[in-house]
Amino acid sequence: MSRFGYAVRELSAAQKSTKGVSLYSRYVNRPAGRLLAAAGYAIKLTPNQITLISAAFSLGGVVLIAALRPSFAAAVAICAALVVGFALDSADGQLARLTGAGSAAGEWLDHVVDCGKMLALHMAVLIAFYRHFGFSDPLYLLMPVVFQFAAVMVFFGGILTEQLKRADRLKRGGAAPPAPASGSTLRAVALLPVDYGVFCAVFLLFGSRDVFVAVYGVLLAVHVLFLVAFLVKWYRELSAPGR
Repeated sequence: MSRFGYAVRELSAAQKSTKGVSLYSRYVNRPAGRLLAAAGYAIKLTPNQITLISAAFSLGGVVLIAALRPSFAAAVAICAALVVGFALDSADGQLARLTGAGSAAGEWLDHVVDCGKMLALHMAVLIAFYRHFGFSDPLYLLMPVVFQFAAVMVFFGGILTEQLKRADRLKRGGAAPPAPASGSTLRAVALLPVDYGVFCAVFLLFGSRDVFVAVYGVLLAVHVLFLVAFLVKWYRELSAPGR
C-alpha cells in the first residue's frame, strides 16, 4: 500500500469527535483536510510545514481581497485561496495525530496563524469597502471592525475556556470526560453561520457589491449574537460549582 493510501486509511479511522462542529467542517473541511494530510504524509511534510503552507494560502486570499477590483474571477480566486487555506488548517492537526509529531510549539503556531488570518481578513475587507466599493460612510466602515472584534473574541474565548477547563481538571486530578463520537445535527446546522469555512464561501459573492455587503452584514449580526451567547455559556461553565 502506498504512503498516501495508508495515511487515508489510518486518518479515516481516527477522526476527532464531531461535537460542536458545523456541517461544513464535518462534511467538507475535515474530509478535504484528511486528503491533504495524507498527501503531506506521502511527500514527508511536517505538520508545521503544512501550517505554514496554510498561512500562505490564507495570506494570498487576504492580499487578493485588498488588491483586486470586485469581479467574478476575483471572487473565485479569493474563495479558492481561503478554502484551501482552511482545509490545510485541518490537515496539519490530522498529520500531527497520524505521525505522533504534535507538540506545544506546533499547537501554538497553529493558533497564532488562525488568529492572524482572522484579523487580516477583516482588515482586507475594510480596505476593499473603502478602496473598491467606494464606501465612506462610517457605518459601513465600522462593519469589518465590529466583525473582526466578534470573530476574534469567539476564537480566543473558546480556546481560553478549553485551556482553563483542562487546567482545572489537572489540578483536581481528574481525567478529561470522553467526548461523544458525534454531535447534534441540529447544533451542527445552527453553527454554520459562524463557521469559518462558510465565511470563506461568502467571498464567491465578492463580485457583486450589494449582495456581498448584505450577506456580510447578516453574518456580522449572527457573530455578535453568538458572541453574547458563547460568553454567557462559557462563564456559567467556568463558574459552576464542582464542575
